[in-house]
Amino acid sequence: MSVRTATASGAAAVMLGACVLLPATQAQASGAQDSPVVYAHRGASAYAPENTLAAVDAADDLGIAWVENDVQLTKDGVLVVVHDTTLNRTTDAEEVFPDRAPWAVKDFTAAEIAKLDAGSWFGAGFAGARVPTLSQYLHRLERNRQKLLLEIKSPEIYPGIEKETLRVLRKEGWLDRAHVKHKLIIQSFGAESVKTVHVQRPDVVTGFLGTPAVADLPSYAAFTDQINPSYTTIGADYVAAVQKLKGAHGKPLQVNTWTVNDAAKAAEVAGFGVDGIITNNPDVVRDATH
Repeated sequence: MSVRTATASGAAAVMLGACVLLPATQAQASGAQDSPVVYAHRGASAYAPENTLAAVDAADDLGIAWVENDVQLTKDGVLVVVHDTTLNRTTDAEEVFPDRAPWAVKDFTAAEIAKLDAGSWFGAGFAGARVPTLSQYLHRLERNRQKLLLEIKSPEIYPGIEKETLRVLRKEGWLDRAHVKHKLIIQSFGAESVKTVHVQRPDVVTGFLGTPAVADLPSYAAFTDQINPSYTTIGADYVAAVQKLKGAHGKPLQVNTWTVNDAAKAAEVAGFGVDGIITNNPDVVRDATH
């Protein structure tokens, strides 16, 4: 059985369980047009090692259009897709480079990172999976006809990462009208990073990761289109307060919340009126809210 087949089979079992056990939600009753968009967090990371091409494919196998990822810069300036600012949790960096503690992404070249196994920690069936470059990741999304919610990770560590991210996106065809309008969102926990993207490419949809105070929301609306908070920090009133404002492109600010992995919580936050849910279990969230 192939990795993709095995992944899809395991995910299908979870979906079936969710369908059998869960009652219809308000979101289901109100129709798909009111349902939040589902974003596969670091790919379908409940079923494949996060931020790998296998996780992209796992999301595709589940029929999930939107994939979220994290980008950072290597020592030689190559954008790679990895979440932690260190490599030791999700790769075998400690074994391959035992004398390079603390194994920070910024201290390794792209060629060195390409040698690492980014799959075995998750499961033997994923042994040999690699940390993809952003270019490789974009190619896989394009092949699968998927869309990208791209997070610029820890921008304070990587001066100029916004410009380089936009350069790679442009080089790979992701800054044409079709992609910018329908297939790409760039977000970050760094407000200045989001501002920088907005200044350099005002047409790109952007999101700020966090939960600004309601009184501060107008200042964020000047440079972003989305406020993307942790689900633990929001309720219906906060979501409504965000959506009352117009963002950088003159449309109501949207709310994509993270990281919701179970059906009951997904139904609850959908009831708050969020526009999207970021999740490791995109099938479970989809089935609970659509």
